[in-house]
Amino acid sequence: MSSQTSKATFAAGCFWGVQKHFDSIPGVLNTTVGYIGGHVDNPSYHQVCSGSTAHAEAIEIIFDPKSVSYITLLNEFFLIHDPTMLNRQGPDIGSQYRSAIFTHSEEQQQTALSIIASHPHHDRIVTQVVSASKFYPAEEYHQKYIEKKGL
Repeated sequence: MSSQTSKATFAAGCFWGVQKHFDSIPGVLNTTVGYIGGHVDNPSYHQVCSGSTAHAEAIEIIFDPKSVSYITLLNEFFLIHDPTMLNRQGPDIGSQYRSAIFTHSEEQQQTALSIIASHPHHDRIVTQVVSASKFYPAEEYHQKYIEKKGL
């Protein structure tokens, strides 16, 4: 990450669709799907899916803040999933599919909390806002999965 780029990390259910969505946003320079928020070093997809590692399926976004703001990315995050569903998105159930914002600075944390407070359903939002821990990229076959499979 250069001094001209910023990083955002979100968990919003299965990471394949989340990646596809954020890849389409002008100003997003790179996305990587992976795992964050757990207690096992370099977990595998199967470990994360078991629910035993406490990781979330997430997306790490490198973006140009001169082209797209963190607030815009947060607004997109809230548009593409249901932040009132605890440990579930659609047919995907488990803590690995939780709604979470992993912040990389105090400014990101305050911005995320502010967006949640002003959300029309703020009293029902279960999205976690936590400091980012180590992000582990998912296996290569998960990267750009929808694009690779032509879905």
